[in-house]
Amino acid sequence: MPRPKLPNASPGPLTGPHTAPSAAGQGAVLEPPLHTTAPTTAPTTAQQQALAAAVAAQAGRPGALLPVLHALQAALGHVPPALVPGIAQALNLSRAEVHGVISYYHHFRSQPAGRHVLQLCRAEACQANGGEALASAAQALLGCAMHNTRADGAVTLEPVYCLGLCATGPALQIDDRLHARMTPERLAQRLHGLGLLAAPALPASPPTGVPALAGARP
Repeated sequence: MPRPKLPNASPGPLTGPHTAPSAAGQGAVLEPPLHTTAPTTAPTTAQQQALAAAVAAQAGRPGALLPVLHALQAALGHVPPALVPGIAQALNLSRAEVHGVISYYHHFRSQPAGRHVLQLCRAEACQANGGEALASAAQALLGCAMHNTRADGAVTLEPVYCLGLCATGPALQIDDRLHARMTPERLAQRLHGLGLLAAPALPASPPTGVPALAGARP
């Protein structure tokens, strides 16, 4: 009695993303496709120099990936996708490993930030002390949703998870300066001082796509 034909038993397109027959007839591990990180452009000279300096500073040290990524973001403002293959090669890692770390930590950016960066704490202590209203106010005042850079490139709005000011929340950081016990009104004053206000005052009806401002004054 003939045996039933097994699915995918015949030669054809590879359906398993991680293995394929090797020349020796054994399953060889394949690097998963990285459609989101495949560089579309070659790294610039400045980016290559930043990578060389970051790698040289960590030469011979175990666990160098995070320090290298921190150094690149400090030097370039972000970790360009075009550098991922170079990072992987320099540290003897796969591109998937490098991409996994970059995408796991919210701290790392793959695109340049705005001229100012506003990081708003979204951890529990700040959430329990008015953080949600402050987040809504920040988006409404800046005209920019969380995780985005405003169209004019003036500011990037990012959530962070603990700025170390749990006893004096809600807290945020504008560029390198921390601000505690922040309120929507105080935030508006800070943004006005930096020329970042997209709205002249706290709006009663936030722009489309921006969460409603809890407790906003009419």
